[in-house]
Amino acid sequence: MKIIAIGRNYAEHAKELNNPVPTVPVIFMKPDTALLKDNKPFYLPDFSDDVHHEIEVVLKVSKEGKHIDEKFAANYFDEIAIGIDFTARDIQQKHKEKGLPWELAKAFDNSAPISNFIPKDKFADLYNMNFKLDINGEARQVGNTKDLLFSFEKIIAFVSKYITLKKGDLIYTGTPEGVAKVNVGDHLEGYLENEKLLDFYIK
Repeated sequence: MKIIAIGRNYAEHAKELNNPVPTVPVIFMKPDTALLKDNKPFYLPDFSDDVHHEIEVVLKVSKEGKHIDEKFAANYFDEIAIGIDFTARDIQQKHKEKGLPWELAKAFDNSAPISNFIPKDKFADLYNMNFKLDINGEARQVGNTKDLLFSFEKIIAFVSKYITLKKGDLIYTGTPEGVAKVNVGDHLEGYLENEKLLDFYIK
């Protein structure tokens, strides 16, 4: 199983980090060891002083495919979750300045908390889904999938031109604006529409 993540897929988030708004999807990957399930606590790593939260809608791939046509891409995922792409922003910034890959900033152990999955058929409109992250009872990131730069289908079609998708793969589809540092003791709660799916602490 692999985790494919999309960077800068909400324009306001790209702007808040002084990044250009992309014209094609920006892709990076996380290993399966990045997953953090069952609302277990996230322990801040000792190699970073600036770990940021990034709340995202996550797709679960339902069957194998490559070179998938965009018009058929909706057939390749059937469940949705909320996840967090924890990012060591200090490491990422150093690597960006040198033109180096982001993996050390993005792919470390437990950097991808994931909620339980919900059948996509439960949602009336996949492109009008509200999601948010509360920290210590205050809304920190609020997003809606209508603001995606690249649709779920476009992402699947694009990625599958280069990388075969397999059943069980996860696609983290990008984060809205409002990313910021997390601290020991923070209580994170993630919502998809009005359902709380993530509920864990930083330690």
